[in-house]
Amino acid sequence: MASLTVLLLTGGCKREPDAAAARVPSLPEVAPDALRPLEAFSAIPDRKARSQALFLEASRVFFHPRCANCHPAGESPLQGDDGQLHDPPVVRGPEDQGVVGMECTSCHQDRNQELTRVPGAPKWHIAPIEMAWVGKSPREVCEQLKDMKRNGGKTPEQMIEHNAHDELVAWGWNPGSGRTPAPGTQAQFGAIVRAWVETGAECPSEEVRP
Repeated sequence: MASLTVLLLTGGCKREPDAAAARVPSLPEVAPDALRPLEAFSAIPDRKARSQALFLEASRVFFHPRCANCHPAGESPLQGDDGQLHDPPVVRGPEDQGVVGMECTSCHQDRNQELTRVPGAPKWHIAPIEMAWVGKSPREVCEQLKDMKRNGGKTPEQMIEHNAHDELVAWGWNPGSGRTPAPGTQAQFGAIVRAWVETGAECPSEEVRP
Protein backbone atom coordinates (compact mmCIF):
# COMPACT_ATOMS: atom_id res chain seq x y z
CA MET A 1 0.00 0.00 0.00
CA ALA A 2 2.98 2.37 0.22
CA SER A 3 2.68 3.72 -3.31
CA LEU A 4 -1.08 4.10 -3.00
CA THR A 5 -0.60 5.92 0.30
CA VAL A 6 1.81 8.44 -1.18
CA LEU A 7 -0.38 8.85 -4.25
CA LEU A 8 -3.41 9.74 -2.17
CA LEU A 9 -1.62 12.15 0.15
CA THR A 10 0.09 14.04 -2.64
CA GLY A 11 -3.02 14.31 -4.76
CA GLY A 12 -1.75 12.29 -7.67
CA CYS A 13 2.06 12.31 -7.87
CA LYS A 14 3.30 9.15 -9.57
CA ARG A 15 5.65 6.70 -7.88
CA GLU A 16 6.98 3.34 -8.99
CA PRO A 17 4.42 0.73 -7.85
CA ASP A 18 5.50 -1.87 -5.31
CA ALA A 19 4.14 -5.42 -5.13
CA ALA A 20 1.36 -4.57 -2.66
CA ALA A 21 0.18 -1.48 -4.53
CA ALA A 22 0.15 -3.44 -7.78
CA ARG A 23 -2.73 -5.52 -6.40
CA VAL A 24 -4.86 -2.40 -5.89
CA PRO A 25 -6.45 -0.71 -8.93
CA SER A 26 -5.07 2.75 -9.60
CA LEU A 27 -7.16 5.72 -8.58
CA PRO A 28 -7.46 8.71 -10.90
CA GLU A 29 -5.06 11.57 -10.42
CA VAL A 30 -6.58 14.71 -8.97
CA ALA A 31 -5.61 18.35 -8.59
CA PRO A 32 -4.32 19.44 -5.15
CA ASP A 33 -7.47 21.52 -4.58
CA ALA A 34 -9.87 18.67 -5.41
CA LEU A 35 -11.01 15.40 -3.86
CA ARG A 36 -11.53 12.21 -5.81
CA PRO A 37 -15.19 11.38 -6.52
CA LEU A 38 -16.62 8.75 -4.22
CA GLU A 39 -17.38 6.41 -7.11
CA ALA A 40 -13.67 6.24 -7.98
CA PHE A 41 -13.09 4.09 -4.88
CA SER A 42 -15.51 1.40 -6.10
CA ALA A 43 -12.64 0.30 -8.37
CA ILE A 44 -10.99 -1.18 -5.26
CA PRO A 45 -12.75 -4.54 -4.77
CA ASP A 46 -11.21 -5.42 -1.41
CA ARG A 47 -13.32 -3.78 1.31
CA LYS A 48 -10.43 -3.24 3.73
CA ALA A 49 -8.20 -1.72 1.05
CA ARG A 50 -11.07 0.50 -0.11
CA SER A 51 -11.66 1.70 3.46
CA GLN A 52 -7.96 2.47 3.90
CA ALA A 53 -7.90 4.39 0.63
CA LEU A 54 -10.95 6.40 1.67
CA PHE A 55 -9.27 7.41 4.91
CA LEU A 56 -6.14 8.46 3.07
CA GLU A 57 -8.27 10.63 0.81
CA ALA A 58 -9.94 12.19 3.86
CA SER A 59 -6.44 12.76 5.26
CA ARG A 60 -5.81 15.25 2.49
CA VAL A 61 -8.31 17.43 4.37
CA PHE A 62 -7.31 16.46 7.91
CA PHE A 63 -3.67 17.37 7.25
CA HIS A 64 -4.39 20.46 5.18
CA PRO A 65 -3.23 23.67 6.94
CA ARG A 66 -6.81 24.95 7.24
CA CYS A 67 -7.55 21.99 9.50
CA ALA A 68 -4.19 20.98 10.94
CA ASN A 69 -3.36 24.50 12.18
CA CYS A 70 -6.17 24.16 14.73
CA HIS A 71 -5.07 20.67 15.79
CA PRO A 72 -1.51 21.42 16.98
CA ALA A 73 0.55 19.17 19.23
CA GLY A 74 1.58 22.15 21.38
CA GLU A 75 -0.17 24.83 23.37
CA SER A 76 -0.52 27.37 20.57
CA PRO A 77 -2.47 27.26 17.30
CA LEU A 78 -0.65 27.58 14.00
CA GLN A 79 -1.34 29.78 10.99
CA GLY A 80 -0.46 30.13 7.34
CA ASP A 81 0.15 27.39 4.81
CA ASP A 82 3.50 26.61 6.43
CA GLY A 83 2.21 26.15 9.99
CA GLN A 84 3.79 29.15 11.69
CA LEU A 85 3.07 29.87 15.35
CA HIS A 86 0.08 32.11 15.88
CA ASP A 87 0.90 35.81 15.83
CA PRO A 88 0.20 37.46 18.24
CA PRO A 89 1.33 34.75 20.70
CA VAL A 90 -1.61 32.92 22.30
CA VAL A 91 -2.09 29.68 24.24
CA ARG A 92 -4.98 27.24 24.36
CA GLY A 93 -6.01 27.93 27.97
CA PRO A 94 -8.02 25.65 30.27
CA GLU A 95 -10.98 25.29 27.87
CA ASP A 96 -9.15 25.51 24.52
CA GLN A 97 -10.45 29.04 23.97
CA GLY A 98 -7.46 31.07 25.13
CA VAL A 99 -6.76 32.65 28.49
CA VAL A 100 -8.31 35.64 30.26
CA GLY A 101 -7.60 38.76 28.25
CA MET A 102 -6.55 36.74 25.19
CA GLU A 103 -9.57 34.58 24.45
CA CYS A 104 -9.99 33.41 20.86
CA THR A 105 -13.14 35.48 20.53
CA SER A 106 -11.25 38.64 21.46
CA CYS A 107 -10.20 38.75 17.79
CA HIS A 108 -12.06 35.97 15.98
CA GLN A 109 -15.74 36.64 15.36
CA ASP A 110 -18.36 34.32 13.90
CA ARG A 111 -17.34 35.18 10.32
CA ASN A 112 -14.27 36.27 8.39
CA GLN A 113 -13.34 39.93 8.75
CA GLU A 114 -12.17 40.93 5.31
CA LEU A 115 -10.81 44.39 6.19
CA THR A 116 -8.64 43.16 9.06
CA ARG A 117 -7.97 39.74 7.43
CA VAL A 118 -8.88 38.03 10.71
CA PRO A 119 -10.57 34.66 10.07
CA GLY A 120 -13.74 33.74 11.88
CA ALA A 121 -16.46 31.12 12.26
CA PRO A 122 -18.97 30.13 14.95
CA LYS A 123 -17.40 28.70 18.13
CA TRP A 124 -13.84 29.52 17.06
CA HIS A 125 -11.38 27.61 19.27
CA ILE A 126 -8.35 25.33 19.20
CA ALA A 127 -8.91 21.58 19.21
CA PRO A 128 -8.36 19.82 22.57
CA ILE A 129 -4.87 18.44 23.03
CA GLU A 130 -6.15 14.85 22.85
CA MET A 131 -7.31 15.68 19.32
CA ALA A 132 -3.90 16.98 18.21
CA TRP A 133 -2.61 15.47 14.98
CA VAL A 134 0.19 17.73 13.73
CA GLY A 135 3.29 15.56 13.35
CA LYS A 136 1.32 12.31 13.34
CA SER A 137 0.86 9.78 10.56
CA PRO A 138 -2.48 9.06 8.88
CA ARG A 139 -2.63 5.76 10.75
CA GLU A 140 -2.14 7.49 14.11
CA VAL A 141 -4.86 10.02 13.36
CA CYS A 142 -7.15 7.26 12.11
CA GLU A 143 -6.82 5.34 15.38
CA GLN A 144 -7.32 8.58 17.28
CA LEU A 145 -10.57 9.38 15.46
CA LYS A 146 -11.93 5.91 16.26
CA ASP A 147 -11.22 6.32 19.99
CA MET A 148 -14.07 8.13 21.76
CA LYS A 149 -11.65 9.14 24.52
CA ARG A 150 -9.62 11.07 21.95
CA ASN A 151 -12.21 12.25 19.43
CA GLY A 152 -14.35 14.46 21.63
CA GLY A 153 -16.62 11.60 22.72
CA LYS A 154 -18.14 11.19 19.27
CA THR A 155 -19.78 8.04 17.97
CA PRO A 156 -19.06 7.16 14.34
CA GLU A 157 -22.35 8.76 13.28
CA GLN A 158 -21.60 11.92 15.27
CA MET A 159 -18.14 12.07 13.70
CA ILE A 160 -19.69 11.88 10.24
CA GLU A 161 -22.14 14.66 11.13
CA HIS A 162 -19.36 16.81 12.57
CA ASN A 163 -17.21 16.56 9.47
CA ALA A 164 -20.10 16.97 7.04
CA HIS A 165 -22.01 19.84 8.67
CA ASP A 166 -20.13 21.54 11.51
CA GLU A 167 -19.85 25.31 10.90
CA LEU A 168 -16.30 25.59 12.20
CA VAL A 169 -15.20 22.70 10.00
CA ALA A 170 -16.95 24.44 7.10
CA TRP A 171 -14.61 27.41 7.49
CA GLY A 172 -11.85 25.25 5.96
CA TRP A 173 -13.50 25.72 2.56
CA ASN A 174 -14.24 29.42 3.08
CA PRO A 175 -11.14 30.75 4.86
CA GLY A 176 -11.13 34.22 3.29
CA SER A 177 -8.30 36.72 2.79
CA GLY A 178 -6.42 34.73 0.16
CA ARG A 179 -5.97 31.63 2.34
CA THR A 180 -5.84 28.31 0.49
CA PRO A 181 -9.09 26.36 1.04
CA ALA A 182 -9.10 22.69 1.93
CA PRO A 183 -9.46 20.32 -1.06
CA GLY A 184 -12.87 19.64 -2.55
CA THR A 185 -16.01 20.62 -0.66
CA GLN A 186 -17.32 19.88 2.81
CA ALA A 187 -20.10 17.77 1.29
CA GLN A 188 -17.55 15.62 -0.56
CA PHE A 189 -15.42 15.33 2.55
CA GLY A 190 -18.39 14.27 4.66
CA ALA A 191 -19.36 11.64 2.08
CA ILE A 192 -15.82 10.24 2.07
CA VAL A 193 -15.76 10.03 5.88
CA ARG A 194 -19.15 8.27 5.83
CA ALA A 195 -17.95 5.78 3.21
CA TRP A 196 -14.82 5.13 5.30
CA VAL A 197 -16.96 4.34 8.36
CA GLU A 198 -19.36 2.19 6.36
CA THR A 199 -16.51 0.10 4.92
CA GLY A 200 -15.24 -0.78 8.38
CA ALA A 201 -13.25 2.35 9.36
CA GLU A 202 -10.00 0.61 8.49
CA CYS A 203 -6.72 2.43 9.17
CA PRO A 204 -3.82 2.64 6.72
CA SER A 205 -1.05 0.15 7.35
CA GLU A 206 1.77 2.48 6.32
CA GLU A 207 3.21 5.11 8.66
CA VAL A 208 3.46 7.72 5.93
CA ARG A 209 3.60 11.33 7.02
CA PRO A 210 2.06 13.97 4.75
